[in-house]
Amino acid sequence: MNEKKVARLRRSRSTRIKIREQRAVRLCINRTPRHMYAQLFSACGGTVLAQASTLDAVLRDGATGNVDAAQKVGALLAERAKAAGVTKVAFDRSGFKYHGRVKALADAAREAGLEF
Repeated sequence: MNEKKVARLRRSRSTRIKIREQRAVRLCINRTPRHMYAQLFSACGGTVLAQASTLDAVLRDGATGNVDAAQKVGALLAERAKAAGVTKVAFDRSGFKYHGRVKALADAAREAGLEF
């Protein structure tokens, strides 16, 4: 693996350790140049409670690798989280910087009702 990816994974590992200590539901995101993915994991980390991505049929029609798509993913995930009975989560950005698409997803999820 290249050094950049190793550094990102190291940062994500420390974040996940802190979230595990808090015993909170974890909102984990992943971004690739083309798509955005978001999942809600249970407090024990063993089950996926809700998920949304730009691969969903609802969001697949437009561009999938920009800020607008990330906002749609955040809003859709928040709706699905509410349906699963989750309102408070811990945000796991997976070592990515908090700007651009990551920030857009987080802000949209907050506006739609998730607390973190």
